[in-house]
Amino acid sequence: MGRAARCALALLAFAALSGQSDPILVPEVSQHEIRVRQGFTGTELLLYGAILDPTGQRAQDPYEIVVVLKGPTEPILLREKDKALGIWVNAQSTAFRSAPAFFAVASSQPIDQIVDPLTAAIYELGLGYLQLSPADAIDPAEQARFTAGLVDLRQRQGLYKEDGSGVTISGGVLYQARIAVPSNVTTGRYTAETFAIDNGRVIASAIAEVQVTKEGFERLVADRAQDEGLLYGLTVVALSLLMGWAAGRLFAMI
Repeated sequence: MGRAARCALALLAFAALSGQSDPILVPEVSQHEIRVRQGFTGTELLLYGAILDPTGQRAQDPYEIVVVLKGPTEPILLREKDKALGIWVNAQSTAFRSAPAFFAVASSQPIDQIVDPLTAAIYELGLGYLQLSPADAIDPAEQARFTAGLVDLRQRQGLYKEDGSGVTISGGVLYQARIAVPSNVTTGRYTAETFAIDNGRVIASAIAEVQVTKEGFERLVADRAQDEGLLYGLTVVALSLLMGWAAGRLFAMI
């Protein structure tokens, strides 16, 4: 018996003894740690689990499931490009205190068929409901424009995604979703939050965690860049000059 199944049985027994009537979610992920090594081309996470009815009876209406995989948040400065005299130049800009480096949503049905816009916004169920915190006061229309620009950019990078049929449910109890994690993923702590929804209402949620780490030479470079920033910068500049000089000498000999 797997760990998820043992946890499910334990929670079901506890719910029966305590008289709990709300359903219980038991989430799990195929990998709790993703190691980024040289040649890493990305991976695929399997998010799966069970939703259990403490009464032991199957609900008349089946639950809907939404899974949100979110990466570490980071401050970000966004700049718009504008064309002036035939040249693209920086125009308006805005800063956000925190934006997820990775954000993927998978659901058993399209979000707009599961919940109303207010509920989707509260739980960030979908790319259209991503909540970013601006660093300064900003016009709501301008904030929406910059948010849409960030979402579009990171969608093209494979870092933001949404799949309205990405969750499959078996027997009204077991669910699973597969989310691709690209090679340009940011290291750090990721959360995989599962929401059970019934008649447009979130009735249960649970979180599993995933850690993305660098290994080998990539980890050494990342550690030096963070712990010894000045030395790392000087080394990079010196290597660039050396390579430029070597390339120049090589072409002079040809």
